[in-house]
Amino acid sequence: MLSINVKNLSTPELHNYLQYAIAPRPICFASTVDKDGNVNLSPFSFFNLFSTNPPICVFSPSRRVRGNTTKHTLENILEVPECVINIVTYDMVQQTSLASVEYPKGVNEFIKSGFTPIASNMVKPPRVAESPVQLECVVNEVKALGDGPGAGNLILAEIKLIHINEAILDAGGTIDQEKLELVARLGGDWYCRVSKDNLFKVAKPVRTIGIGVDSIPYAIRNSNVLTGNNLGQLGNVEVLPGDNEIEEYCQSDEIKDLLDATIGDNQTRELQLHLKAKQLLDEGRVEEAWKVLLIG
Repeated sequence: MLSINVKNLSTPELHNYLQYAIAPRPICFASTVDKDGNVNLSPFSFFNLFSTNPPICVFSPSRRVRGNTTKHTLENILEVPECVINIVTYDMVQQTSLASVEYPKGVNEFIKSGFTPIASNMVKPPRVAESPVQLECVVNEVKALGDGPGAGNLILAEIKLIHINEAILDAGGTIDQEKLELVARLGGDWYCRVSKDNLFKVAKPVRTIGIGVDSIPYAIRNSNVLTGNNLGQLGNVEVLPGDNEIEEYCQSDEIKDLLDATIGDNQTRELQLHLKAKQLLDEGRVEEAWKVLLIG
């Protein structure tokens, strides 16, 4: 494994390694105004949600590596501590990228990128009409992380009002992840698209007290078939199926055929059982996978 001391890297080299590795990153599409009311619109991928009570987002307009100058977004917020964070989706990603061009101060990126400004209710900066989720925020604090090229400036933005396009809601009134089609920033020119085809669910451990990978029997834990992800699924159950449940499961035609075909060949039987369990785990059928793996 390559090991690199960051002291031996130039800022652009370090920037490149980190932005490729620490990804995907959500995009904060921030609209701001200066003290004279001039509007700025710019995307930032150093961004995330850091608190729900109070609701705080943090994003960072870093100092430019070339010239060590600050960005208009930061300058505006220091004059008018308000912003709107507009969530970026696939349908608007190219225009969002265009808004990242280093236009001179005073140039309105809404006009340059072709987005539609709409008035906010509680803050001065306008919202992006094309964004399906818009967060009106007041800035509680700006924390500089350094004064050299590439240094970040953490903007702690408290969400005061949320606007949501009803088209992305489900029947229960919550956001439908499949409808939102978010995009995220990677390294270089790369982005990723959060579409229906690449979404998957992972059962939250906080809902249960999982037994842990260390409690999985040795032969299963050291399987040549099961992956680390599979072991994580198996370790997330609270209790193992009982003998009666396993015996009942063995009566299914598929399992009976597997057992009959491997009579007297324990090595092949274990392999086939592990392959079957992996199939079930990949389908999210964890309880059935455990039943297969615990067949004596």
